[in-house]
Amino acid sequence: MSVSDKFLVTNIRRYLNSDNPKLGEDRLLHEISEFSCPKNPDVENFLKNNAVEFTKKSQSVTYFVYSLESKRLVGYFSIALKSLTVRGEMVSKTVKKKLLRISELDENLDTYNMSAYLIAQLAKNYTNDCDKEITGAELIELAWMAGGVVAFLEAEPREKLLSFYQTNRFQQFDTRQTTSSEEQHELVQLLRLL
Repeated sequence: MSVSDKFLVTNIRRYLNSDNPKLGEDRLLHEISEFSCPKNPDVENFLKNNAVEFTKKSQSVTYFVYSLESKRLVGYFSIALKSLTVRGEMVSKTVKKKLLRISELDENLDTYNMSAYLIAQLAKNYTNDCDKEITGAELIELAWMAGGVVAFLEAEPREKLLSFYQTNRFQQFDTRQTTSSEEQHELVQLLRLL
């Protein structure tokens, strides 16, 4: 059974643009208020405090993932379209060939430039054991399916986390230093191509 046979993925714009009393922004805010992710408070905070506004401004789009069996909200992910530069020295010849089909090569700098989907947020819902109804692999596969030909993400350099992403066909292509927080730290950038 494929992941699309087990789960319903709903863009939260469906709530925001609806006149249906069973949907609407009030229902959306209720769904969000019941979401819990104690393993990563940052992703819970994003959902509760930024997801709706970012979607309204088209800065990113958040998707709810529901179990078709239980009809419960089991997770969410947010994606955003971003420009992406991949340095040729950081990837294999096979990846370079794939990148040539979807990017613009700057031969002087040996960089591949393209638009790509950033999987900006990804979390399971731990309220009432909803997290047990979906695996991390299923959730990231649904996010990948929403993203398209090329998707990337950034993760903290924790071995277990990086191993999870690599098991799910993402490969490291670079690192970057954060600039928005008070304390700078390194993020690992991972890429997945169709």
